[in-house]
Amino acid sequence: MNELPFAWTTAHLNEIAHVEMGQSPDSRFYNDQGDGLPFFQGKAEFGALYPTARKWCSQPTKIAELGDILLSVRAPVGPTNIANEKCCIGRGLSAIHATAPISQKYLLHFFRHVEPWLAQQGTGTTFTAVSGGFLRELDVPLAPLNEQRRIADKLDAVLARVDVCRDRLDRIPNILKRFRQSVVSAATDGLLTSDWRIRSYGSADRSVTTTTLVEQCLQGRVITYGVIKLGDETPHGVPCLRTSNVRWLQVDTEGMKKIALALSNEYSRTILKGGEVLVNVRGTLGGVAVATSAMIGWNVSREVAVVPVDQSKVNPQFLALWVGAERSQRWLRGVEKGVAYTGINIEDLRTLPLEFPSLEEQAEIVRRVEALFAYADSLEARYTAARAQVEKLTPATLAKAFRGELVPQDPNDEPASKLLERIRAISTPESSKPRGRKLKAKELVS
Repeated sequence: MNELPFAWTTAHLNEIAHVEMGQSPDSRFYNDQGDGLPFFQGKAEFGALYPTARKWCSQPTKIAELGDILLSVRAPVGPTNIANEKCCIGRGLSAIHATAPISQKYLLHFFRHVEPWLAQQGTGTTFTAVSGGFLRELDVPLAPLNEQRRIADKLDAVLARVDVCRDRLDRIPNILKRFRQSVVSAATDGLLTSDWRIRSYGSADRSVTTTTLVEQCLQGRVITYGVIKLGDETPHGVPCLRTSNVRWLQVDTEGMKKIALALSNEYSRTILKGGEVLVNVRGTLGGVAVATSAMIGWNVSREVAVVPVDQSKVNPQFLALWVGAERSQRWLRGVEKGVAYTGINIEDLRTLPLEFPSLEEQAEIVRRVEALFAYADSLEARYTAARAQVEKLTPATLAKAFRGELVPQDPNDEPASKLLERIRAISTPESSKPRGRKLKAKELVS
């Protein structure tokens, strides 16, 4: 606070705002039929700016007025919303209303600025919380009144642009997901290598072998699933892949479990030798990947089927693309069984229809898919970096605002200390402070 601009000052929150701590009413008066006032208990009902009512209360104990800042004060501490109508608040919330003429928007932005700090101030073992006394004594950097309005307006404009940027960036993962799916579909349909066939064979016509998954397995090995009960974690045991590890066309080793060597040896048929195609058959379906040479000696759980591939006929990477293509995924969804816990029978998996071109074209398909996926990966990395930068903009902008650096100071503005003196001169005890005039809905964020 010592670095605030000359015309600024500091004030306790209770000097410039009314703080109403929530209190949960008797549960007999709750309902979900819209009888009474909307009842908000905490952050669970919060939206981007306004909460969504899921319960109502016919006999409320503590009330927030239209336009009040709703501050989450209990598990978690710090998030804010605005009351878009008169409502009942439970003990997880506090309602805060700026004393006229303090800018309500300025106060809202202040709470969003200190949200990370507030989150660390909660006390308690089961649920962290902050008290009304803590909030009322909270120091607020107070700008001159006109500057408060300029700051609030500038923050509204800048942060709205940040939100638009974030929303646009957040479309990218789905776009990249659809791109990868389209690449795989084009690859397995033969569209991705039509030009290659013209150069290689003089014609775009496609020659494929139509068969089933089981008929392309390495002789002497069968399609089967792995370890039924993994047992206790064995830090130095055998890595064992589950559905959480086998994703769509990749293996994620995060959270991978290790099992005892003796247990793995009991399921020797699914000990990986490299080159097998792994398919999720229980739980989270849709995952398919190729076991690499780095996975030799690993095993899989009963959730994952191991498909030993005859590589003299089928490229394992091409087969994984075939299983991962939407055509095959639809077929697999069609043979799912179960309600609470869905799965695919091994017998059904073995009959999965399979079409494959020559080994040369399979290799070309894999090469082109990998190149396009690498391009998508580079775009995803750029998205991740951009998203991280965007996430820094809001706290950085808020910090700048409350250091007095976001908008220029006007020497003609009345110093905030004078404003605070006037408010103190007319203030009444906390219990009888006026809540101020009610705001119209269109004024909530203006």
